[in-house]
Amino acid sequence: MIINENMIILDLEAKDKESAILELAKQALKEDKITSVDDFAKSVFEREKTYTTGVGNGIAIPHGKSDAVKEAMIVFGKSSHGIEWESLDGKPVNIIFLLGVPDKNVSDIHLKILSQLSRKLMNDEFVERLKMADAKDDVLEALSDINIE
Repeated sequence: MIINENMIILDLEAKDKESAILELAKQALKEDKITSVDDFAKSVFEREKTYTTGVGNGIAIPHGKSDAVKEAMIVFGKSSHGIEWESLDGKPVNIIFLLGVPDKNVSDIHLKILSQLSRKLMNDEFVERLKMADAKDDVLEALSDINIE
């Protein structure tokens, strides 16, 4: 399963981008989706250096390919205070989708996930639904049709 209720944090404590990525990565470790927070986070931080993953409208989609990732995953985080992300629209981020895929994966699963997620994020109702979500079930239901088959 690409996401489950334990991979959803509705009240991120992080105040900056790096802390948010680490907080979400730690959740992935707790769920046994990765073998090392440091190794996985390093791949995400490297990706962040090339181009911002703050896509606008209060959303960021940081992602990384790493040997530390056991299987494709999404960790969802929501921040009530907003996090500076150097977003394309210059606004803080409230919704974060941390994507991870195994480095040895040659099928470009991350592109498939990004494509499906990006398509959904073009729908204002979908985005509003996530921003208003106050229960993990709400988030799971909204993301239920993202698949990697």
